[in-house]
This record gives sequence, structure tokens and C-alpha cells, in this order.
Amino acid sequence: MKINIIAVGKLKEDYFVSACEEYLKRLSRFDAMTVIEIPEAPQGKSIEEQCKIEGDGILNKAHGYIIALDIKGKKYTSNDFAKLIQAKRNEGISEISFVIGGSNGLSDEVRNKADSLLSFSDMTFPHQLFRVMLLEQIYRAETILNHIPYHK
Repeated sequence: MKINIIAVGKLKEDYFVSACEEYLKRLSRFDAMTVIEIPEAPQGKSIEEQCKIEGDGILNKAHGYIIALDIKGKKYTSNDFAKLIQAKRNEGISEISFVIGGSNGLSDEVRNKADSLLSFSDMTFPHQLFRVMLLEQIYRAETILNHIPYHK
């Protein structure tokens, strides 16, 4: 399966870069992974304008089954998240794009275009940290599906 991570902004901290690289390396045995960074919208515009600019960039790159990470999305256990990925494979879907918005969130256009909304928590997380969290959960899902002792 091809899995895209489409994220607004670049990782700035070395420890986030290292963590993402580690999970991408681990995931390479299961999936073709691609990380696409969308530039942050210029400052000085309204939040709505910034979300629209970033959303246009996201929608230009999102392919396949689109899962947008959003606080209003459905929450899954790790096991259920693994089942979701397997269900998409079983449906013949060969590409999933996970979308992480910028600091202002996602535009309504991105939410409406997404096939599914996913929430990890009612809490707010920095979007750089969230990229690491998403990669870890995808890796955890793959270890569950492949019966590899990692998930507890």
C-alpha cells in the first residue's frame, strides 16, 4: 500500500526529524511511505485565508483514500485503527493520504473532501509532534496486522 503523510509546515526540531526518520525506516518494510510538506500560508492574512491557502496545497497533493486528522473526527483504539487500514486494503484501496493541517487547522474544503476524519484526542497537539504520533500509530497498526510483538 502507498501511504502519504501530507503535512503543513516543515519539521524544525532535530528530535522530531530523527523520530520521523526512524518510523519511516521501520514502515518501509510494510508500505511505500511518502511525506509531503505543504508550505505554511504567509502571515498577515486572516485565519480563514491561511487555511484556504494551505488547504489548496493539501488538496493538490492528497490522493487515494483521504483521512484528515481533525479534533472532530472519529476516535479509534490502536487495534481498530489497524482494522481500518486493513479494511481499506480489503476494499482494493491502494493509496491512503493522511492529512495534518497547520497551526490554524484545516479548511472546511479539506474536511469536506476527506473520505474520513480521524481524531487522536480531544487535546490539542503541536502539528510537528503530531506527525511523529501519526507515524508511530501507522507503524503500530502494521505490527498488529503482521503479528509482530510491538503493540501492548
